[in-house]
Amino acid sequence: MGDISAAAQRMWDDDAASGKLGMQLHEAVDGRARLTMTVTDEMVNGHGMCHGGYLFLLADSAFACACNSPGPVAVAAAADIVFVASARTGDVLEAVATERVAFGRSGVYDVTVARPRDGQVIAEFRGRSRVLRSG
Repeated sequence: MGDISAAAQRMWDDDAASGKLGMQLHEAVDGRARLTMTVTDEMVNGHGMCHGGYLFLLADSAFACACNSPGPVAVAAAADIVFVASARTGDVLEAVATERVAFGRSGVYDVTVARPRDGQVIAEFRGRSRVLRSG
């Protein structure tokens, strides 16, 4: 297991949505984060594939942990995702978020969602963050 900053841990402890979906936080420090999630039957759409909303949520949660790992409270300003391949029930997915650039109160983060057992990239996500003013 990697390091988790105190700021990221505080946010994660209050993240009911990610916890309800069984996500696990493995690392969140210095603008980087790594999470895993197992696709369950409840996450599968009518085509037998993991619904894109769950993939977005996994990537967004990794993004949130990465952009909040330095300490000041940061929120998403915008995000988009490209779906590359499908995931199925039982697949363990890993989301790795990395800060690409920070400027002023803004930042840009890339998240790769992949299936570790075969290295297949499932989705690519880009998020833009904004640090909130204190007070």
